[in-house]
Formats: sequence, C-alpha cells, structure tokens
Amino acid sequence: MSDICLEFKNFTLGYQGHAAVHHLSGDVQRGSLTAIAGANGSGKSTLLKGIAGILKPISGTCSSRFNRLAYLPQQSELDRTFPARVIDIVSLGFWQRRGLLGRLTPEDMVDLGNSLESVGLAGFEKRPLDSLSGGQMQRALFARTMLQDADLILLDEPFNAVDARTISDLVTLVKGWVAEGRTVLCVLHDHSLVREHFPQTLLLARKPVSWGSTVDVMTSDNLTRARGFQEAWDERSGWCEERLPTEGHGHQHGLSGPIEKKVAARV
Repeated sequence: MSDICLEFKNFTLGYQGHAAVHHLSGDVQRGSLTAIAGANGSGKSTLLKGIAGILKPISGTCSSRFNRLAYLPQQSELDRTFPARVIDIVSLGFWQRRGLLGRLTPEDMVDLGNSLESVGLAGFEKRPLDSLSGGQMQRALFARTMLQDADLILLDEPFNAVDARTISDLVTLVKGWVAEGRTVLCVLHDHSLVREHFPQTLLLARKPVSWGSTVDVMTSDNLTRARGFQEAWDERSGWCEERLPTEGHGHQHGLSGPIEKKVAARV
C-alpha cells in the first residue's frame, strides 16, 4: 500500500480572478504531521479549503486517499451568538454516520461524553456557546473533530487566541491523532510552535517556497524569500500561465487505498 495521503500536481487556487495558491506540486505522507506556514494572505487557509473541496482549483489536481476528512476552520468563521449548546456543536461530529437530523443513540452519547472529557470539558454538554471562553470553544471544536473519526484532519489556526494551557493540551491531542495513524495538516502563524511540534512544514507565499523537514524549511533564508515573494505579487494581475513547478516537496509516488478522490480544472 502506498504511504501517500495527498498528491498535488500544479494545484492552483484563487478568488475572483486573483491567484491565492500557485502551482503546488508534491505529496503528503499518510500518518504525517505537517505545518502550513506563511504570512497573512499567503494562501494557507485557501489551500485547506481546496483540499477539503470547498474551493475548486483553477488548474492542476489534488488527488487523495482517505475514508473520512475533518476540517476545522478558524474560530472567526463561526457565529458564536447562535443559540446553541456545547452538545449541539459537538454532536455535529456524528453527521457522517447519523445525518444532520439523525437521533443520537445511547452509544453516541457515551462517545460524546468521552470526547468532552478528553478535551477537559466534562459536564459542559448543556453550556451555551456564548458562555465559553475562546479556549473552551476551541476544546469543544476539537471534541467534535474527534467524533468525526477522520483519516485526514485539516486544522486552520487551531491555537490562535487561546491560552498556553489550552495550546499544550490541544497539541497533545493532535500528536495522539498522528500516533493513531491519522494525517494532520495544520495552518499556523506561530513559528515557535511550528519548530517545536511539527516535523514537516510547507512554507507558502502564494507559491511554495520550501516543503520538507521543518529544520530545513524554517530557515532565515527561506523566511526572507517568503517575505520577498509575498511582497512581489500584484493583486491586479490575472491567472498565471500553467507551468511545471520549480518548488515543492520531492516525493512523487503512486496512490493506493480504499478511496480515491480527484479534483481537477484547467484554465
């Protein structure tokens, strides 16, 4: 069986005529833990949306093999004023098994309680969302992610605006998922977290600057190059011509596994 979970070939994404991710080529190994780093506006969140199928590519392909995908967006994309309880948001982790309107079974309730206990929110089932701190809300979202039982987990700034204790606890959960054989891609802006906890890093500046071992990627030279690329982009320019990649991860292998998905488009 191939160890590849995701494979990109000239993967290009964008919005309203403006490129956001250019010509990404390379692969993500099954069971790996990868940080996606870069400045604001460098295409990090856009890439996750492309992988999740929320945003269609302009050109190129993203081929993947997994049973289930879990995508956790930034907290800023969530409406916490909606009148819902912790149990309501966490139980959405069952939707692939029960549907959005499916009734929870006694076994589901046990699993839900266990997930809340795992994130330090035991007994929070009936708490309203607007009563939670930022760290508690993120813990609840991680509990929901756990219930999705996904092979591929996409996390967008999961440690942003939360306290140090919560960051430590959630990093431990993420490493536990990887130890179980799951693949995790995590958008981060904190370089110290990247260097301390993530073995692999993709450094983006709309195009891939460097991809591989974190110790090799997160160098001062690469970070300077990333800033230079980011500042050079012209927001008024249209789509670039499709070309062979000059940057990217070096591993290129075939795919195998239970499910293959492919998203493709060309200019």
